Amino acid sequence: MNQRPARRAWTFAAVCVMVASLTLLIFCPARGPVIQLLPWYVAAYLLIGACIFGPSREGAYLRQAAAFLLPGALLVPLALLNAGVWAGGWLLGLPAWGLLLSRWTPANPLRALDVLKFLGLLVLGLLIFTFNATYPVVSLGLFLLPVIPLVRLAYPEYRARSLQAAIEVLLAVAAVVIAFALPTPEGSWASPWTYAGGAATAGLMIAYSARDRPRSRPTRLNDGATV
Repeated sequence: MNQRPARRAWTFAAVCVMVASLTLLIFCPARGPVIQLLPWYVAAYLLIGACIFGPSREGAYLRQAAAFLLPGALLVPLALLNAGVWAGGWLLGLPAWGLLLSRWTPANPLRALDVLKFLGLLVLGLLIFTFNATYPVVSLGLFLLPVIPLVRLAYPEYRARSLQAAIEVLLAVAAVVIAFALPTPEGSWASPWTYAGGAATAGLMIAYSARDRPRSRPTRLNDGATV
């Protein structure tokens, strides 16, 4: 019996959700105390998880779900203590973290090197997001969001996933519209689209590094030796 190929995570959709959610959490005009933002943070967190684990026919293993949810749960108390920057910063790497966990199975263990590389890029992403107001050139990543799915439509494999393609185009456009529709708060160093662009650049960079790469297999020679 032929087995269907495993469905891929909608990583790009998760990045678009992250960009739009982070922009709204920071610049929402009706923003109140941090406790009022908690339901929106949880909703964004779960929606990113749905983009990563939802397309899979198998869903998430218990340990995958626990490893995905635990960091967010631990960061919520910091947000309630007015240190919400760390909870928001974690969202930058959440699509990539979910992508790494989606490949974590008994037959394919999560490698320490991959985790360390992810953490290093997360720190770099936080620096990009923090200082993009000073160097706004990195904010141009926002304008890549609508372009990426349109370019991917040139590939038949992507066009065959019409639902994914349509949702990713809509999410990318929505992220850009939200970034430009929100007003710049009085006294803010930068506009919402600048921060959204920094989030897009950081999120795409971290997620790209976490993409699945085929691992090299040892080469067997004719005499049976392994190279």
